[in-house]
Amino acid sequence: MRAVLGIDTSCYTTSAALVSVTGEILAASRSLLTVEAGARGLMQSEGLFQHVKRLPERIAGVLADAPQAQIVAVSASTRPRPAQESYMPVFRAGESQARAAASLLRVPFYPVSHQEGHVRAAMVDSGIDAAAPFLALHLSGGTTEILRCEQGALTLLGGSRDLHAGQLVDRTGVRMGLPFPAGPSLERLAMAGARDVQALLGVSIKGVDCCLAGAENKITRWLEEEIMTREQIAAEVFDFLARTIVRQIENACEGTGCRQALLAGGVASSTLLREMMRARAKKRKLSCRLCFARPELSGDNAVGVALLGADRYKEEESP
Repeated sequence: MRAVLGIDTSCYTTSAALVSVTGEILAASRSLLTVEAGARGLMQSEGLFQHVKRLPERIAGVLADAPQAQIVAVSASTRPRPAQESYMPVFRAGESQARAAASLLRVPFYPVSHQEGHVRAAMVDSGIDAAAPFLALHLSGGTTEILRCEQGALTLLGGSRDLHAGQLVDRTGVRMGLPFPAGPSLERLAMAGARDVQALLGVSIKGVDCCLAGAENKITRWLEEEIMTREQIAAEVFDFLARTIVRQIENACEGTGCRQALLAGGVASSTLLREMMRARAKKRKLSCRLCFARPELSGDNAVGVALLGADRYKEEESP
């Protein structure tokens, strides 16, 4: 079976994937980078070093899971976003090994951006109509952006002017003593306090841009003053994000005419956030259909990178 190897080396995840040239996911493997207890992230140099050590094992894993695959192309994320000035050192780890593999195999190499990979992976089984323009929200520790997607091309509409959604979650969790990345642990606390949500964090929206730093300041005071339980605070964080994101989508729909939105990124993988967003959208009678990525394809992964490589290979193969 002809297949495309995809590689993604993001800020916190090393991943590889194999997909057939027709778009079937054959194998996927990923691992989180190690972050010291109490730390709120990694230096780029440390992240790059960990990728170099971990990537051979990830690649070997997907090859073992799909022994009949004949690799006809290699694709890798080489930058965070599809913009000329977009750059992060961690992506050099995946790019260098992907280019070397393509040369050794004498097959094409297709560079893509991490963000494009996120959106492409999120489309799988999401129900999004790719033939029509749609909004794509990339919600992670390093990105909180809303884009317009038409025929695969992404146009940035807006996003956060200060903190990213994942940063708010991680910083809150780390202050509570939770492990980094804090999303899963904070979500478990939030589920226990969801019934007591009072929408105490005000949403700051201007058009499709938002600000999250004010919410962080208020959360810090709550933790310092110990006037709320950790469960209540966690629930307020997720409720705040749900209200903010739905408002962004609402405003973007009015400005673009899009009637469907695809949510991708690690933050968007939260079951609680999805439930809160659906409830909020229903309450506001949102005239935009919400589509969510499969949870395993919402966070950082190489599946979307491989699928983009397969799309490109098919285009070049067609007469």
